[in-house]
Amino acid sequence: MTPTAARPASGTASHIASHFAPPPAPHPASRTSARTAARPARVALVGDRTPNVVSHARIPRLLDALAARDRLVLDPYWIPSEDAEADGAVRGFDAVWVVPGSPYRSEAGVLAAIRTAREEGIPFLGTCGGFQHALLEFARAVCGLTGVAHAENDPGAQDFLIEPLACSLAGHEAAVRLEPGSLIHSLLGSERTVERYSCNYGPSRHLDTLRAHGLRFSGRDDDGAVRIAELPGHPFFVATLFQPELSGDGSQPHPVIRALARAAVGHAAAREARQPV
Repeated sequence: MTPTAARPASGTASHIASHFAPPPAPHPASRTSARTAARPARVALVGDRTPNVVSHARIPRLLDALAARDRLVLDPYWIPSEDAEADGAVRGFDAVWVVPGSPYRSEAGVLAAIRTAREEGIPFLGTCGGFQHALLEFARAVCGLTGVAHAENDPGAQDFLIEPLACSLAGHEAAVRLEPGSLIHSLLGSERTVERYSCNYGPSRHLDTLRAHGLRFSGRDDDGAVRIAELPGHPFFVATLFQPELSGDGSQPHPVIRALARAAVGHAAAREARQPV
């Protein structure tokens, strides 16, 4: 299953499958048949698609595996970070996945997509750069830390939330210890996992403030550095500094990705049930 092509938000046709607009709402006359044969869950893949990012090439294979192995059929749309700046760019989707590939062309677009998912209860996954920006959005919008920055995006800032790692994790595997009782612990069924990374930046300061405002840091490395965040009370909001899409050979989706798919399917079913006949 390859990501579904659609007309760009600008209305201009594109021969390169890098600009995708949200799918149109069904015509009222089609709603009865739509409820009889429910549409697949629609997933916004937010990021600047490029063949240079390994995970971008891996994601279509993972979606095929979810459909074949788990009967979790998703209808994916790539949303470039610049297009995500538009009001409601990811509204109406059943899940939002902010994929790796930072620095994004538009920090504002990525943060807007994360905020919509967080505030409107849309299942959300952020991996690698998506993890970093999920923390950045929460710090600014929820904690009032409006001046914090990501060092990769704004190296001249005075106050960093995301800074270069002391040791780059690009191309490495490392252990992550999971907090008992957390969502991620229930998904993996273990207190320890070994995961793959491709990043040079991670969270540094202000983490106590984020925790005090409700963000849960449910996974840390052996030195105590934060590697997973989740938002209790949200239908599904998980962010990982590691890249679960790089797990194995892509034929068996990582439990975190499978959980996002299940949450998206549940969201789609609830949306369909709310539509008038």
